[in-house]
Amino acid sequence: MSSILSRLLPPYEKPEPLKPGMYHWMAPDDAPIPYRLHLRVEGEGTSILIVNAATVLHLNPTATAHALQLIEGASEESAAEAIANRYRVSRRRALKDQRELREQIITLATIPDVDPVVFLGMDRTEPYSEHPSAPYRLDLALTYRCDPDGTLDPLARRRVDRELNTTEWKQIIASAWEAGIPHITFTGGEPTLRIDLSDLIAFAEETGQVTGLLTDGRRLADETYLESLSKVGLDHILVALIVEDATSMQGLKNALASDVFTAVHLTLTPKMIGMVNKTLKELVEIGVPAVSLSTSDTTEKMAKELSEARDYAASLDLDLIWDLPTPYSSTNPIALELDVPPVGAGRAWLYVEPDGDVLPAQGINQVLGNFLRDPWSDIWSAAQG
Repeated sequence: MSSILSRLLPPYEKPEPLKPGMYHWMAPDDAPIPYRLHLRVEGEGTSILIVNAATVLHLNPTATAHALQLIEGASEESAAEAIANRYRVSRRRALKDQRELREQIITLATIPDVDPVVFLGMDRTEPYSEHPSAPYRLDLALTYRCDPDGTLDPLARRRVDRELNTTEWKQIIASAWEAGIPHITFTGGEPTLRIDLSDLIAFAEETGQVTGLLTDGRRLADETYLESLSKVGLDHILVALIVEDATSMQGLKNALASDVFTAVHLTLTPKMIGMVNKTLKELVEIGVPAVSLSTSDTTEKMAKELSEARDYAASLDLDLIWDLPTPYSSTNPIALELDVPPVGAGRAWLYVEPDGDVLPAQGINQVLGNFLRDPWSDIWSAAQG
């Protein structure tokens, strides 16, 4: 199937470039399946279209102009007229292209199993092989506290001496949007220990960003608290499940019953050997759609256990998530089992510590700058090496 994204041709006479910036569109409340689009137009007229904060498409200038018409709310007919005038093509051709683009984007946004490379007929590129003008996601570690008593991981205590207040975090969220970052995740420590979490989620959502929460799930056992997060627009939850903790498990079950997409992270430890498959099967039985798996033990035995667990998860039709962080604590890995940083670190995502220092990713202790004190251009330049 030929794709409009690969078939659109550049105009004979180059028109005035589109205005660079971030553009956001959300499906109406009555849509059968909710989805969100973010279009980040670059200076040369190309763009990155981010579908549901998950699928990233690199568009040429013509496809960018078509996508912008959709995001700005133009009807198919008015979009076709604008494109025909801009690129001096027939209105019939422009209308056909606009309709195909909309159909393809909606399919990609609402059918999770579609492979965009196959469906759109695009050339395959390795994940994060491009050099974007800004990361796709910013991970905000609101706190390194791990429990209500304020216990900190020892490594965290040595690195960070204060937590930013609500106003400071909002300033970072707003600056991230201005920089073209469409996706915010709130992590820690345990981010639900922050009394302003729902306020920060609401602020990011009102700004236009997709929001996620990474938590041990204990606080979600309180249905009223979970509802407060859902009401302000939280988009997804990753529960770093404490398998032996009944409260953590209840929080997971509550989240699964809510309207917020919920997945699970499991940290494999030596004492879980022989129990992982049983745990994964139980997760499927309660409705978990996706899992993230890692291990804090780098021995050959645990590497084998991890590989087998991933194979078994796949056999259960569990989607595997590999590029989200896990809450920082002594019982969870700071990075995945890899001996080298994930390839998206410092490119597809950045990590902000509780005092505003920016790292390429969780556990990579290279300070690129401070989000409140340093210009974004300097931070991003440092991230690119």
